[in-house]
Amino acid sequence: MYIKITEVIIFLLPLLQMSKKIYFISGLGADRRAFKRLVFPLDCELIHLDWITAIKNESLESYADRLALSIDTSTPFYLIGLSFGGMLATEIAKKLKPLHTFIISSTPIFKELPWYYRMAGSLNLQKIVPVSLLKHGNNIGLKFLGAKTKEETTLLKQLVADSDPIFIKWALTCILNWKNNERPQNLTHIHGTTDNILPIRYNNPDIIIEGGGHFMVYANADAISKLITIKLNLI
Repeated sequence: MYIKITEVIIFLLPLLQMSKKIYFISGLGADRRAFKRLVFPLDCELIHLDWITAIKNESLESYADRLALSIDTSTPFYLIGLSFGGMLATEIAKKLKPLHTFIISSTPIFKELPWYYRMAGSLNLQKIVPVSLLKHGNNIGLKFLGAKTKEETTLLKQLVADSDPIFIKWALTCILNWKNNERPQNLTHIHGTTDNILPIRYNNPDIIIEGGGHFMVYANADAISKLITIKLNLI
């Protein structure tokens, strides 16, 4: 018995339409490798929004608008943003209204940035940091980022080595000058208790990961995968 191609397509079409599109935005100085330990159901289509070149003096909001051009808005979708990517996801969510947005080790509003970051931004201190220094990833700095194992340290070293210091300096200026006060609807903020970059005492997260550092998207990938998957199934 032969099955026609058209019959197969007709059978599979409802299954394809049920897939959940999830767009990922990585953190500053990182790329899609930061998400590689996350695991989602087979009905999820995982799409990474890789960095695009920033325009000189471009704002975080403007960059988010351009990054969002790669999102297919003809079908419902979800957003997951890590650290700086969470801020970009917040700006995108305000305009494109995804089914749900998850931000990890991040913040949805600028008032939850530590006061010393906001002070540094007002003084433009980030502009005096040498570009070469931004490429220097020693073991102390990597532990500050949340690296606890040899595997995590190795990956973070690779991410730092592969990062663009000019892009990082631009992004730091964007973060320190960010003034968003609006928390989008359908947003879940996941944060760790030992995050040294964005200390939890300045944040108001929806879900707290005990012992989670700034790189918990990798170190605590199992817990984060389960939390997001449960939320996806409830929506």
